Amino acid sequence: MTFSGSIATPVGVLAVHSDGSAIRRVHWPRPGQSAPAAPGSSSDAERDPLLAEALDQLGAYFAGARAAFDLPFDLGPQSDVTNAVLHALYDTVLHGETVTYGELAERSGTAVPARAIGSIMGANPIPIIVPCHRVVASDGLGGYSGGAPGEGLLTKRWLLEHEGALPQALF
Repeated sequence: MTFSGSIATPVGVLAVHSDGSAIRRVHWPRPGQSAPAAPGSSSDAERDPLLAEALDQLGAYFAGARAAFDLPFDLGPQSDVTNAVLHALYDTVLHGETVTYGELAERSGTAVPARAIGSIMGANPIPIIVPCHRVVASDGLGGYSGGAPGEGLLTKRWLLEHEGALPQALF
């Protein structure tokens, strides 16, 4: 059984999905796609304590009151390399830090080339909690597939500024 809820954030509405024992997916619903009911309505969070906790922790993160997530998650069917890279990211890149694609490739202990890390970040089913926004290019922000359509880099910049990993923009 899947439980779903959503939370309004400064970077858009996030939909969160749980199977009751692990968070399975976090995503930005696309236009025309209905988001799960927001907390406080008839959301599945009333029936799934894990979903309720995930929404609470995300709310605290966006309020600046939480720096790390303490939630079980399941990345779903991924290759061994993708699992190793995403777990290395979750385990070693903390709030307020960034890592380059090449550095994450090294930390993962895989032989994956740095240029493949971006594709792996795009396969992350649990953004924010597994912080793919913290992975940057050696010469700038790199890419980001999260956020509203066309807002990926703005979303990434906001998240990194929120965590103190980038100075706030002057414009």
